[in-house]
Amino acid sequence: MLRQVPLALVCFRLLLGFAVFGLCWAPPTPPLRQLLAGLVVLGLLSDIFDGIIARRLGVATAKLRRLDSSVDTIFWLCVVAGVVRFCPRFLPNNAGWIGVVLGLEALTYGVSYARFRKEIALHTLGAKLWTLLLTAMLLQLLLTGQTGWLFGACVALGIVSRLEILGIVCILRSWAADIPTLYHALQLRRGQPIRRHPLFNG
Repeated sequence: MLRQVPLALVCFRLLLGFAVFGLCWAPPTPPLRQLLAGLVVLGLLSDIFDGIIARRLGVATAKLRRLDSSVDTIFWLCVVAGVVRFCPRFLPNNAGWIGVVLGLEALTYGVSYARFRKEIALHTLGAKLWTLLLTAMLLQLLLTGQTGWLFGACVALGIVSRLEILGIVCILRSWAADIPTLYHALQLRRGQPIRRHPLFNG
């Protein structure tokens, strides 16, 4: 049963994404704002700990990592779509930059499928940092209706991290999961072993 905890956390995050999207159609009230913020934080925590627990238990298979990446994408799309509904002025004011980040995300998946017939599961350090920044921005938006400088920082890091992922997918000779940075991808291409942090990439 313990070995099923990582998979359970992944499924839990998927349900959280659908719950956030559904609740965002209700009229905004302070208690609902707090509830939505709490659900987003739970989703982030499940994202952090599913990989750590899977590596500790020795069940961090390629299949699980691919599922984890796909659920991550679905969860954040649900959250962003829900927040757009919850804060209707957010999308019209920022549609261009949001489209750029989402377009790059779609491009990374498209290139990965074209090259390897598999979705990406890189879990780069840049993508992890971007997730934390995205969470902070969405929490501020949910709780206050404003984003301030966090939105610009989130867009900038989102673009940089997506471009890094795209570079990694193009550099790798074969599909691989948990590549911390572009530098590590270059090492793999040269046939050199890479070191991964036990907490972040196994």
